[in-house]
Amino acid sequence: MDITEIDGVIDKYKGERGSLIAILQDVQARYNYLPEDALRQVTKKLNLPLSHVCSVASFFTSFSLKPRGRHLISVCLGTACHVKGGEKILERIGRELNIKPDETTEDLQFTVEVVRCLGCCSLAPVMRIDAHIYGRLTQEKIPKILEKYKK
Repeated sequence: MDITEIDGVIDKYKGERGSLIAILQDVQARYNYLPEDALRQVTKKLNLPLSHVCSVASFFTSFSLKPRGRHLISVCLGTACHVKGGEKILERIGRELNIKPDETTEDLQFTVEVVRCLGCCSLAPVMRIDAHIYGRLTQEKIPKILEKYKK
């Protein structure tokens, strides 16, 4: 991790404390998670306690304090998706990638997480990979979908 790169992100927001969330979003966009060294640099430059920065980073589920894959797979297990087989979709993804929910593949290509609603109940069961929504899923569709992201 390049500290000057972190400083550049902070400087972009003129070092304003009120920009903490935006700064953390930019850092995460670069590294796919919030490295400890980056958090320490943010606290130093913004003159904030590390406990405050970590509490913000851990409060919002969009932030990760551990390395995540290049592609984030969010599998919905809300009511509609659960009823229509969301759990089976999650299991198939796990078998295809050889990981469990909240884990990342060894090659850092994929992280799988469970969410409670993606707002697409009429398309259940649903998953999101990065910004793309896939609905009316079946277990048979999973390998082909994942293959698009393995390239």
